Amino acid sequence: QVQLVESGGGLVQPGGSLRLSCAASGDILRLDSIYVMGWYRAAPGKQRELVATITISNNLKYADSVKGRFTISRDNAKNTVHLQMNSLKPEDTAVYFCHLSLHSSGVNAWGSGTPVTVSS
Repeated sequence: QVQLVESGGGLVQPGGSLRLSCAASGDILRLDSIYVMGWYRAAPGKQRELVATITISNNLKYADSVKGRFTISRDNAKNTVHLQMNSLKPEDTAVYFCHLSLHSSGVNAWGSGTPVTVSS
């Protein structure tokens, strides 16, 4: 199985920045490769939504609400994905979850979530 460990969440003022990181680990990564990693978020009382994803071929997808402000990147050697969040708004407040899908096995994994609060 795959374990995802998220970090970087916290409290930030509007207009500020945070950088989230998610590291994948597990023996299966010796046998399979990561097809896509990304971030989803769940605000209180709202549906979980896709924030950003990046594939092994470096295809990118962003939610319209974060385009131009968030940047997703990956470090293949470390099986790690990052989300640089700039110009944060109160509406970005949510629990951010890392997600991963493996290429061959189709295994999916979710992190436990890291909370992001944007408030004065």
